[in-house]
Amino acid sequence: MKIFWFIPTHGDSRYLGTSHGARTAAFDYFKQVAIAADTLGYEGVLLPTGRSCEDSWILASSLVDATKRLKFLVALRPGLMEPAQTARMTATLDRISGGRVLVNLVTGGDAAELEGDGLFLDHAERYELSDEFLTIWRETLARSHEGQSFDFVGKHLKVKGAKLLYPPLQRPHPPLFFGGSSEAAHDLAARQLDTYLTWGEPPAAVAEKVADISRRAARYGRKLDFGIRLHVIVRETEDEAWRAAGKLISHLDDDTVAAAQRKFAQMDSVGQRRMAELHGGRFNRHDPRDGLEVSPNLWAGVGLVRGGAGTALVGNPQQVADRIQEYAALGLSHFILSGYPHLEEAYRFAELVFPLLPVALREGLPGAQLTGPFGEIVANNYVPPAERRAADERQVSAH
Repeated sequence: MKIFWFIPTHGDSRYLGTSHGARTAAFDYFKQVAIAADTLGYEGVLLPTGRSCEDSWILASSLVDATKRLKFLVALRPGLMEPAQTARMTATLDRISGGRVLVNLVTGGDAAELEGDGLFLDHAERYELSDEFLTIWRETLARSHEGQSFDFVGKHLKVKGAKLLYPPLQRPHPPLFFGGSSEAAHDLAARQLDTYLTWGEPPAAVAEKVADISRRAARYGRKLDFGIRLHVIVRETEDEAWRAAGKLISHLDDDTVAAAQRKFAQMDSVGQRRMAELHGGRFNRHDPRDGLEVSPNLWAGVGLVRGGAGTALVGNPQQVADRIQEYAALGLSHFILSGYPHLEEAYRFAELVFPLLPVALREGLPGAQLTGPFGEIVANNYVPPAERRAADERQVSAH
């Protein structure tokens, strides 16, 4: 099990759909979140892409020296970048980071946004382009270890003598991540990707995706890893968690939600449509669970105004840990999480949920091998007991 966090390169806030309590998309803040994730023991961070985001590659490279172990899942969009040049960027970032690069392919689901970036292809053509892009990217990087070049002629892309003089540290190339819910997306994942990511749908729907892509991959003699992209709202009690969920959307109004849903409906993303179907644009500002708890502890409220990942796990630490284990039992190994605001919630999730996750994961976290004392010293003399020791002492005294 690998737990990732998220760098909010499109801005951050305590409330959705309002400037109240908002934070600017500032580099110093991104660095704080990255350092927190690195220190707390997250496997890595996702850096998104799109018109609303700062550039993922520039930010990832700027955060390398600020972190020690953290991996960077860097998003890229075929068609906006040339595959051979992207291969060179990948190899360079992998080398200067000490092999800490992961790549997240994003085909894009908003035609208007893509046209603004100069890409005029429909849904099917974007997947054709992505397939060709990945072929050039993968082969250029893989052959760089032997100093070989690569030729390719496709419908959308071609290269002659593509070559890298400086190969990446990871062989044959940094791992490729990808998410998509259409038939074309599932087939592309089966043939070309290393890890398939789903947005946070109910477990039964996720199980269907895992089974379908696994069957397709088997036909190509391949096997993929799987992961999920979710928000988290965890508090010490279930009631506190649901109150926090309600507070997150407390500044929304019907007009804002309707405007967001109209925009999402114009997109040709199957995954975005599935997110919208979970809530139908309806919400009860007096009861955040009403119509939005689409599966136990799975809340669709984020998707009322946020595109892409629109669901959150909501509950006390044990409930959230149980839901994560439920997804893990379906075959998911990568959990890419986030919460509002991202800095505080990175700490909250690590402090409340990490201790409840598998022992092997906990033992690998930075800080697991450190000795105490932990916590603030009491009265300048007494060291707070470790949580397990304190629990044992309470149990003994009870008897």
